[in-house]
Amino acid sequence: MFSRIMGMVMAVILLVAVGISSMSYFTLRNQQISARLDALMREAREIAYLAARNSASSVGILFGQNDSTMNYIRWKSEQVYADYGAYILVVDRRGRVMDNMRTAYAEDPDFVASLDGQDISLALTMVLSGQEVALRLPIGGDPAFMVGVPFVQNDNVLGAVLIQTKAQVIEGGLMAMIPQTIMVATTAMSIAAALVFFYVRSVMRPLGDVTRAARAMADGNFNVRVSTETGSPEITELSTAFNSMAGKLSEVESNRREFVANVSHELRSPITSISGFVEGMEDGTIPAEEHPKYLALVGDETRRLSKLIGDLLALSRLERDDAALEWSEFDINEMLRRAIIRRVNDLESKRMEVECDFQLEPCLVRADSDRIEQVVVNLLDNAIKFTPQGGKITLTTGVDKDICTVVVQDNGVGIPPEDRGRVFDRFFTADRAHTAGKGTGLGLSICQRIMEMHGQSLRLKDTEEGTAFAFTLEKVKAV
Repeated sequence: MFSRIMGMVMAVILLVAVGISSMSYFTLRNQQISARLDALMREAREIAYLAARNSASSVGILFGQNDSTMNYIRWKSEQVYADYGAYILVVDRRGRVMDNMRTAYAEDPDFVASLDGQDISLALTMVLSGQEVALRLPIGGDPAFMVGVPFVQNDNVLGAVLIQTKAQVIEGGLMAMIPQTIMVATTAMSIAAALVFFYVRSVMRPLGDVTRAARAMADGNFNVRVSTETGSPEITELSTAFNSMAGKLSEVESNRREFVANVSHELRSPITSISGFVEGMEDGTIPAEEHPKYLALVGDETRRLSKLIGDLLALSRLERDDAALEWSEFDINEMLRRAIIRRVNDLESKRMEVECDFQLEPCLVRADSDRIEQVVVNLLDNAIKFTPQGGKITLTTGVDKDICTVVVQDNGVGIPPEDRGRVFDRFFTADRAHTAGKGTGLGLSICQRIMEMHGQSLRLKDTEEGTAFAFTLEKVKAV
């Protein structure tokens, strides 16, 4: 993956470098052409200035007299020709001409032969009208540049200076810039590539650690972790999130294994008992007169096994993604009363007292009545089971704004402090519930899941004696 990313990055760097180099070359090329044309224009202006001075006394001096100014014009023309290989034309309005045709022809007859009279005539017309011109003339395969400057005295255009040279003289030397541009671009690209290489490698190293850790997790190792001390803030955040995910998956896996172990243990215990009793009766180890006693034990273990399987199925159905609630409005106080009536035999057999303290009568709530009844029955059964003879159970409902709180409290032995944080764990039974037949340890887990589906809570309250569970419901708003 690192090599693919580096390949993509290098391709992007190369394209950017080529683009920048091309833009730089053409920008420098245009600047250089403009600079050379400006220099050639300055030469033409200087010659025009000298020509204007000579024309102040006599036009004839310009074209034939041998004074210092005229000599300087000739010398200047020779310098311009030496620098640019240019054809220089100085002409006044009378048609008098001074040029370096003979010298230019001797040096470069092909260039002189390429001069176009129409282009020169057009340029002269423009210059004699008082304009300065700078033209690029497409002359066959060997184009040329022409500049023209009028020489003026007392706001009168006396004549014109034209200088024409090959395009390669103005544009020449630009090719020499290409290797330099390429060298600069290559150096910049190499430096950028090196910086990107080390940066990408520093970024990819922790990503590689995350990848290897993810593969290890895919193989079942949920204890693997990655470092969060290296890399960019984004990588650090990713590593932290990965470690958090790994921790949660490790916890889920631990819970899964514990769940399987608990289920196996809870199923094995009644099955072993049933199998042992039946074999004892079959092979005569258990006398015939004791068969009814042991058949009753087999029945108890069978019912225990059936309840465990039922609870497991109920919890499984509640945890399915498509588990749904059937919402309705009902009186929670009436539901509590019915639950007490159904358990009246158990309450009387233990001579237990039941007290109801309902703040609002009736108290209408909105929930799935069957599921909430399951919670009420479970909490009431636990209170009956774990409260001694002559104990007391209190059922309370209270309303605060739009929330109804139901409390089921007993004055039994209570839950030890060390067990209070685990009462909702699956298969967990506190010390008070270690008596055989007291439950599967799934009831409170089922109740908690039901309340979560309602978007409400079920919690163990702090009490001075006994045990108290409280759950909340959505109260129906008064019309």
